[in-house]
Amino acid sequence: MASTNLGDQIIMEAVREELADLLADDFVFTVAAHEWLGAKGRDLLRRSDRAIVGGANLLSSRMWFRPLWKLRPWDAWLGRKSILMGVGWYQYQGSADPYTRWLFRSMLSREALHSVRDSYSERMLRSIGVSNVVNTGCPTIWKLTAALCAGLPKTKSRNVVTTLNTYMPDPARDKRLLAELECSYERVYFWPQTDSDQDYARDLGFDLTLVEANLRSYDELLERDIDLDYVGLRLHGGIRALKKGRRSIVLEIDNRAAEMGRDFALPTVAQGDWDKLRRMICEPFATSVTVPSQAVDQWKRQFLEQSPPA
Repeated sequence: MASTNLGDQIIMEAVREELADLLADDFVFTVAAHEWLGAKGRDLLRRSDRAIVGGANLLSSRMWFRPLWKLRPWDAWLGRKSILMGVGWYQYQGSADPYTRWLFRSMLSREALHSVRDSYSERMLRSIGVSNVVNTGCPTIWKLTAALCAGLPKTKSRNVVTTLNTYMPDPARDKRLLAELECSYERVYFWPQTDSDQDYARDLGFDLTLVEANLRSYDELLERDIDLDYVGLRLHGGIRALKKGRRSIVLEIDNRAAEMGRDFALPTVAQGDWDKLRRMICEPFATSVTVPSQAVDQWKRQFLEQSPPA
């Protein structure tokens, strides 16, 4: 909600799917984290037993400066009922400032177990005194089982779908990526994950087959009976492709793909390592994502208790 990034839809679809059975007997509603709370949203949160926070880069060391999780100081008085679900820390930052430490300690449950996206986010939370936390990875990877990974193709396909990132644009890098893909594949599809990606890609001057800018069109492409890889800059575009049975490679352009690649063996390549990217495209490799199932189960078990955590 309140987002132009279709990756947020991918994340929240996974969040709702994973919570469906756990909260089957509860009344569940949604309040947007990407916009400031109004009177209605604040009242709903005040009346709730739990507030499960799902998202990507919602945590930051400077929550007073353009936070993605739109919290005002007085929102802290809603109570310590927020429970993190696969949430990550925004980029690599220094230590959290005093306001941020106070805000998180005021908002986050002290008794419930919090789930974060990667070990870096876990370290950052622990550094401010939030120790009731486990690294589960993003909920989008929880269903990337060993059986699913074993069925993924190991060799290069004839066609590829790619994504770019206009949040962190780099025309020289992006032209290099598209040139590499044109040399390696017969046809290059392009999926715009945000509303600005399409015009940006067109201005780079490559012959790309455009996929409509919605999740349904992307899924339809991934489910078509064609030979297709994913190689792109969007982490959740790549995870979606893996879940649809496609061999995938994600280029790391920030801490999200880098940390999840390191923690869970997602198929990622460091930015600028063109030799490794070329090898991964052309040479066979097996995808073996290591989902932290024990941590996920530990986090889920708390919702099977009769009373909500304090």
